[in-house]
Order: sequence, then structure tokens, then C-alpha cells
Amino acid sequence: MAKKTKYHFNKETLSYEKIEVTFLKVLRDIGIYTFVGIVIGVATFFAASKLFSSPMEKSLKKENEELKSRYKLIEKQVDEMNGVIRDLHLRDNNLYRVIFQADPIEINPDSSLRYYDKLSHMSNANLMDYISMKTNHLAKSIYVQSKSYDELVLLAKQNENRLQNLPAIQPVMNKDLRRLASGYGYRIDPIYHVKRFHAGMDFAAPLGTDIYATGNGKVSFAGWQQGYGMCVIINHGSNYETLYAHQSKILVRQGQSVKRGEVIGLVGNTGKSTAPHLHYEVRLKGQPQDPRNYYLLDLTPEQYDEMIRLSESSGNVLD
Repeated sequence: MAKKTKYHFNKETLSYEKIEVTFLKVLRDIGIYTFVGIVIGVATFFAASKLFSSPMEKSLKKENEELKSRYKLIEKQVDEMNGVIRDLHLRDNNLYRVIFQADPIEINPDSSLRYYDKLSHMSNANLMDYISMKTNHLAKSIYVQSKSYDELVLLAKQNENRLQNLPAIQPVMNKDLRRLASGYGYRIDPIYHVKRFHAGMDFAAPLGTDIYATGNGKVSFAGWQQGYGMCVIINHGSNYETLYAHQSKILVRQGQSVKRGEVIGLVGNTGKSTAPHLHYEVRLKGQPQDPRNYYLLDLTPEQYDEMIRLSESSGNVLD
């Protein structure tokens, strides 16, 4: 079969000219097409590798995401346990160690950064280091708190008689905590309407409600006192005193020995008082203390936490 001759139209000469096909021209065209094909192929390969993962890559990526999810869960659990330790530490310093007049313990808070939003960008090695740091801090806090409780047990054994005298219950029957009217701290005076320091706790109660001695001791005062109305003061020894104010009737006399839980008077509305209630104070070396730190024999941990919340939020001072 004869080879076809090809022509092209020359616009300058307005004539058809024969196309001469040489070996070099054919080789050049083949090289150009081959190069363009390679470039397109490489570009397509890289684009496909970005858009589509191999089965192995998909499996590894899934395992990596699951691992990071587990790390997040572990970190959350460790943080929750750290929260429990901080609560025990707070109660230890503000309750038990106050009772024994012991130095507070120091537990450094977890100063590590929270990485909930950054875990996805951390390598597995960094994740392991981070979780190890969190668990080591938790283990150290648990050890310190455990040694503190060992010390408290020893103090309790050494001060068994003294513990009988310390104020350790609420002065009125208040298991449901509904009678807590105001806590210790700065409050608005109900008569003068200015902020002043409230040195005790107010327990709202009906007239005639029993008032209990909160620890063993001797009555050092029983009678009328300016502002407090009819009140009783009990000396518990070890520099502790408790005061029970605004009574309607006093049932003990000065110099009388009383036991924890013994009825010493009845709730009233005497003195500087705007409603029937008991104003209760705990004093150490003559200085007022926060009474909420002295209910260790009367409240469960849950009730204690609720009492803390109520005493901080209550602002209805009744005297």
C-alpha cells in the first residue's frame, strides 16, 4: 500500500506545500509525547495517593485514632481522681487538721497542661510521656494523702480524751441542713444594712427547739449578754470555747459540767435578733473559728459538702 503524502496550506503563498517527514522530527515528537505522558502519570499518582489510602494505611490510621481516644479517656479518669484527691486534701486541712491543731499538708496541684484538644497532634511517644506524667503526679498525691491520714490516726490515739471535749457536732438537730440560715464570714447586717463580719453560724429553728452542747466541758457563762441575748458559753479546755446565743430559756448554770449532746437551752429570739434562731460560735484562744470545720462526728461526707455549699451561699443573717 502506497504511503500517503500529506500537505499543508501556506497562507503567504496561497498554495499547498508538501509536508516532509524526517526521522529527527518523528523522534522529537515521540520524546515530547513521552515526557508529557510521564508528567501527567506522576501527577495523577501523587493526587491519587493523597485522595485514596491503601488498605494498610487505612488500618494504621484507624488504630492510631482509637489509641488517641483511649488516651483521652485515661486522661479524663486521671483528672477525675485528682479531683477526689483535692477534695480529700481540702477536707483534711480544713477539718481534721484544724481539730488537732496540726500543720496543713501541701500537695502541689497538677500543673500539667490539659491536652484534650492537642492529643490528636501528639506522637505516640509524646502521648505516653504525657499520660505517665499525669499518673505519676496522681500516685504522689495519693501517697502524701495516705501518710497524712496515718499521722491523723496517731494524733487521734494520742488525744483521745481531748477529742471528747472538742466541739464536733451541730448545736441543733439539723441532719437535713434546712435550718442553716447564714454562714461564717462577711454578711449584710439585717438591722444596720452594712457589711460586717459574722463570727458564727445561724441556724433557723422554731421557738423552743433543743440546743445541744457540741462537746464536753464546763459552763463558763450562762445569762444575758449584750447583743447575744440569753446565751451560754462552754469552756472545752485546750483553749476552745463555744457560744450559744439568742436562747429563750437557759437550762444550765455557770460552773456546771456538761457532756456532748446534752440539752443546754432552747432556741429563742432574744437580744439583737430578727427571727427565732440559734447563733453558734466556736472560739480558739478567744478568736472566732469557722464552725463548719467542727462537725466531723455529725455529718457524712456528702452532708458536709452540702453544708459547705449552703454556708457559702446563705446570706440571711438573723442577728
